[in-house]
Amino acid sequence: MSSAAPSPLRVALVGYGLAGSVFHAPLIAATEGMVLDTVVTSNEERAAQARTEFPQVRVAASADDLWPMAAELDLVVIASPNKTHVPLATAALDAGLPVVVDKPVAGTAAEARALAALAEERGLLLSVFQNRRWDNDFLTLRALLERGELGDVQRFESRFERWRPRLKGGWRESGAPEEIGGLLYDLGSHVVDQALVLFGPAVRVYAEVDVRRAGAAADDDTFLALTHANGVRSHLYVSATAAQLGPRFRVLGSRAGYVKYGLDPQEADLRTGARPGRGAGAWGVEPEALWGRVGEGESPVTGGGRPVPTLPGDYPAYYAAVASALRDGTPPPVTAEEAAAALDVLEAARRSAREGVAVELP
Repeated sequence: MSSAAPSPLRVALVGYGLAGSVFHAPLIAATEGMVLDTVVTSNEERAAQARTEFPQVRVAASADDLWPMAAELDLVVIASPNKTHVPLATAALDAGLPVVVDKPVAGTAAEARALAALAEERGLLLSVFQNRRWDNDFLTLRALLERGELGDVQRFESRFERWRPRLKGGWRESGAPEEIGGLLYDLGSHVVDQALVLFGPAVRVYAEVDVRRAGAAADDDTFLALTHANGVRSHLYVSATAAQLGPRFRVLGSRAGYVKYGLDPQEADLRTGARPGRGAGAWGVEPEALWGRVGEGESPVTGGGRPVPTLPGDYPAYYAAVASALRDGTPPPVTAEEAAAALDVLEAARRSAREGVAVELP
């Protein structure tokens, strides 16, 4: 006699802007054993959008409305502006609810570690949404490294560049410290996290943080150089003012190098309404023309090296792992301690740029 299927995990999503509506809501809805139960937004247009896209969803005007109904929920996802991450995550944990927080989890590593300590004290899951660990190029590079195809990596170059010469406005471009805006903490959270996952802790950080666009108040063109404990050097670029985009990855090893152009297609697909598990095409797959190349002493621009099939990107894997952690007690896909280590680097980068020095990390 078969046992009944477990009840779906009921998820409340705080925030229905870009992060909430484009990333979190579709991925939650696509995860087996999860259901988007409640959306929190005070914006009437976004509330209407949520009801249209998810007819069964409840809408609340404030996160404070969630805490009295904590017994009806299994997870709170925080996708609201950066400055709200710590207070909302703290309130959710105090209400006895597991939490996923969009990156950056906090403005400082100390705040991230305090949240991690609170979650451990409460015996609750706390995870940070670092979806770029499931980008197609990152998954492909990890596989190449695991197979030893590049030999010993000497330098890792990673670029997350855009050409946005005009300001869009909003808190992300605000220079106010409490907003935790700017590219260092936005795209920088991704490239630093990826470097630490691939090559381990950093012991030295140097950074150049610039404001290029007229009227801008927050950094929009930033470079970081990390020295990892194992000797690998990571050169990381994030920019909104790159008139010509460089390779997403250029990885130089003792045996070969890997060069990959183009961004993972999942964000663009989500923005246009495509959803995992729907439609005829396979999710996260890119055309052969965008595959990276592995070679020795050759230029990939002129066709040197051999093409390496790009593995499919897999953003749905994040919430599948969260569901497993909640049901089976498996480790969360990204921990707050890992996020704190990345924030150590970002704080060191800010100091390096301000003082013009390389900053040593313990």
